Amino acid sequence: MLGDEKVHVSDFIDFFQTLKPPIQLGDTLLLKKEKDSLLISHKVFTQFMSDSVFRPVFAKGVNPKIYPLGKTISNDGETYLFLKAITNDKKAMYVIAVDKKKKFQAALTALRMDQSNITRQSLSIDRSMGITKSIIRKNADGTVSEGKDVYVFEPGSRKFILVMTDALEEKPAELLNPIDTLSRKQKYTADYGTGKKNLVSIRDGRKNDRLSFYIHFEKNDGKCVGELKGEAIIKSTTTAEYRIDGDPCILKFRFSSGAVTLQEESCGARRGLNCLFDGTYSRMKDSKSQKSAKK
Repeated sequence: MLGDEKVHVSDFIDFFQTLKPPIQLGDTLLLKKEKDSLLISHKVFTQFMSDSVFRPVFAKGVNPKIYPLGKTISNDGETYLFLKAITNDKKAMYVIAVDKKKKFQAALTALRMDQSNITRQSLSIDRSMGITKSIIRKNADGTVSEGKDVYVFEPGSRKFILVMTDALEEKPAELLNPIDTLSRKQKYTADYGTGKKNLVSIRDGRKNDRLSFYIHFEKNDGKCVGELKGEAIIKSTTTAEYRIDGDPCILKFRFSSGAVTLQEESCGARRGLNCLFDGTYSRMKDSKSQKSAKK
């Protein structure tokens, strides 16, 4: 399926391995590295499907890499194709319904990889072809919250219809800092922030010329959220920069005695549309646990 040649629809569908319900697909599949031999070219895919399938996750004109995850056939003869589409900064899983004549009917964005380190997503298909999208969140108090949306394909309307929803419990959760326990020996390693939902955590990097960081912010009354974790290279005694191959996001850190100022370039995939990482965050006082970890 890698080339530009015309492919018969039967060969296209047969390229997806058959799965028997009940089926469980987790968001870890979006991170799994696939063999190049499984890649479906954009020209082959669009012989049978519109690339509008990938909206709104991927912008118009962006052609993500497409990989098959499997297929199953309902008792009524519809075929459900499961696939993933990925770029460097976005990853999503889709369910596509094909009728008995092997014609495209509808598509459902099943999973979309987020930037949160406290949530897990999964997709399940039961024997009656009910499709359940689940999200599980680990709360700061040790409890777990779960949300579900259940869909069925309706041939008459050629749509996936939402038949049940169980919203994720809106429980205020403390931020879980994934790098909190790392060492803090360098001058500017500390936690910076403004309020309970805005954190810039700086820790020692794997090498002396690097800093580990974790950033989470919520702006506009929580309507715009951003999160990023990685390593920044130290550029001078007061500056550092996050920049890696394959990631368009560039983030600059400027440190002073009591604050850090962030300046971003092209980090839209890591945040909402109407807010930026840009801003100045004040240094927080060390807690007792942080001081003991620093020793």
